Amino acid sequence: MLGVSPDEVSAVDKFAGKYDLDFTLLADADHSVAEAYGTWVEKSMYGKKYMGVQRATFIVDPEGKIAKVFPKVSPKQHDDLVLKALGELAAA
Repeated sequence: MLGVSPDEVSAVDKFAGKYDLDFTLLADADHSVAEAYGTWVEKSMYGKKYMGVQRATFIVDPEGKIAKVFPKVSPKQHDDLVLKALGELAAA
């Protein structure tokens, strides 16, 4: 499992250490990965527009193809949805 953050390597390293993540968190400071996956988007807060990452999860199959996409991730339901999708893909 991999995670990708738009932060610099030092910030990603600090975050991963602080929360003792059990997966690899990669830095994407130039946003090239986010742009390639269509998650570097225009956002708006209090009427101000800016560019940022839209959180999403991509399940990639053993051949490297995207098998499932979860756009606009909701943390409360996310684990269950992803585990269910993984189970369905494994059974197929």
